[in-house]
Amino acid sequence: MLVISTMATIATSGALLWGLWSSPAPVPEKLEYLPVNQPVVVAQQSDSASSRPSATNRTGVTVIDLGNETVGAAPKAFVPVVGNWVIGQDGDKRVLVVDGRKWSRGQTASGIADRARSLYGERYAEFLDNVQSFAYFPYAIAVGIEDFRQGEIVVRFKGIDGRIDQGAGILFDLKPNGDYLTLRANPLENNLVLWQFNRGKRSSVKWIKNTPTPSKQWHELKLVVSGTKVEGYLNGQLYLTHTLPQAVSGRVGLWSKADSVVYFDDYKVALEPKGRH
Repeated sequence: MLVISTMATIATSGALLWGLWSSPAPVPEKLEYLPVNQPVVVAQQSDSASSRPSATNRTGVTVIDLGNETVGAAPKAFVPVVGNWVIGQDGDKRVLVVDGRKWSRGQTASGIADRARSLYGERYAEFLDNVQSFAYFPYAIAVGIEDFRQGEIVVRFKGIDGRIDQGAGILFDLKPNGDYLTLRANPLENNLVLWQFNRGKRSSVKWIKNTPTPSKQWHELKLVVSGTKVEGYLNGQLYLTHTLPQAVSGRVGLWSKADSVVYFDDYKVALEPKGRH
């Protein structure tokens, strides 16, 4: 009887979790990140991922500038791969918004085939197959940063809405086959997690609890990679350290999950020459 009861409990819990996933936070009549009477612009992103709206200053830090982006349109500084990514307005600043309330699990971004070709050339089919088969987590790739091996990536984020999640992550080590790593914060869970995504399977590498990041407030997430060593910071404080089995090498970007509505801004990448650690 105990076994039957336990199995029934597991089945019920699974059904509830699936119900939550398939019933995300409702989309409000007025989107928080669009000004009053601002329409959503139906705009196709440039197929060329080599165009560089970002700018590199004299110190070698690449800063993604959203100042010239169009509110309500798809971003130019990032290539949306999975999920709904749009330029929004937060006060007097333009921000990149992931709105999981308007996204169906398993749905890739529109025009992904052409973008995959511009990102990975002859290997685009391998990348595309993996993305379309395992499109479980929204992510967007930063334009102009083709191979991050070590250095720092910093981004500011603000959790706005999400009944299931408010995931805000830095994606890195993105391979042509679609595998990647991500350092993720979550205002709903107050934890910091290093995830790996390999051949369609996600698994946690390192999990740190008690990392408060209240919703509706801006926070800074920083990733530091030196050789095989990874560090994760929140609001200037070091919380996570881990040694990977091998060095990273790949594209970078932003990551989220489920029905998250998160604002991102001030994305910066400082590349450190190999051997300086």
